[in-house]
Amino acid sequence: MSFMSRMMGEPDADEPDNMCNLSWENRLYAFGACFIIGIFLSIFGTVELWLGKYTAFALLYSIGTITALCGSLFLRGPVSQIKKMFEKDRLVATIVLFVSIILTIVCGVVIKIAILALLCCIIQFLAFAWYTISYIPYARTAVKSCFSNVTGMECPC
Repeated sequence: MSFMSRMMGEPDADEPDNMCNLSWENRLYAFGACFIIGIFLSIFGTVELWLGKYTAFALLYSIGTITALCGSLFLRGPVSQIKKMFEKDRLVATIVLFVSIILTIVCGVVIKIAILALLCCIIQFLAFAWYTISYIPYARTAVKSCFSNVTGMECPC
């Protein structure tokens, strides 16, 4: 197994979660496609926010986040990825991410309070970023250190 495929989380051939028969290259393409589609949906949702269409904003932004997150299922396989999502060091980020997605949709679609939908969207973005960097070795430590150096306070996370 190459260094890059180990870093990206390519499953071993004997790993039981190799549920699809896609090559590693095709898995990367599928991940990239999902991630790019998710980013575009989130951008379109943000445009809807500026047009005052809060329901469309909440739905598009949240569906974009979900689509980008689902792309990671191609990298490790669904069962392995879901297990990693709920490991001890990612559990809080995962829960905050899912709750913020749900609350963004509820605030934008059901109760239609734009400022709450926007607040939940910001929390969703930060939770997704924190969740994503949890897969990069020492990235959380670096972010906490930068936060402490810039603000002079200890990072609460």
